[in-house]
Amino acid sequence: MRTRSLGVSYLMMATFLALAAAAQQAGTWKLNVAKSTFTADHPAPKSAILTITEQDGGLVVDVAGEDAQGSPIHVHFIAKLDGMDYPAAGMPGGGDTVSVKRIDANTIETVSKKDGQVTATIRSVVSPDGKTRISTFSGKDSKGNPETWTQVYDRQ
Repeated sequence: MRTRSLGVSYLMMATFLALAAAAQQAGTWKLNVAKSTFTADHPAPKSAILTITEQDGGLVVDVAGEDAQGSPIHVHFIAKLDGMDYPAAGMPGGGDTVSVKRIDANTIETVSKKDGQVTATIRSVVSPDGKTRISTFSGKDSKGNPETWTQVYDRQ
């Protein structure tokens, strides 16, 4: 009985920590282009609004805005924080699935894949005061060389 009780306690703690990470990430975030860094293959968009809501132990993620040429941007996915693959649309590098996992209370890691191959890894950290979110993207340029770019978001 004691072993079962401990197992339930650990499960409850893991669920709480996952929800705490989701709560830190949840909200509406506006891309701060001036504080962000981009690359030739990943140029600065004109605008982007990131909206994250909590849902059933996971996140609903939507990004809307305009890319560097003024074309609409729309990213959408719903994923639990369990590291499993979930369908995604509009991801960098043309990814068609994402997996999301909690690193700590302020950090999540999202892996975008296309046909099962990783296209980008995104580490998103919310500042301790909850006002800033920095997403560091690691992927490849059009020649297959590794590159990194950073997007800084301000909480709205």
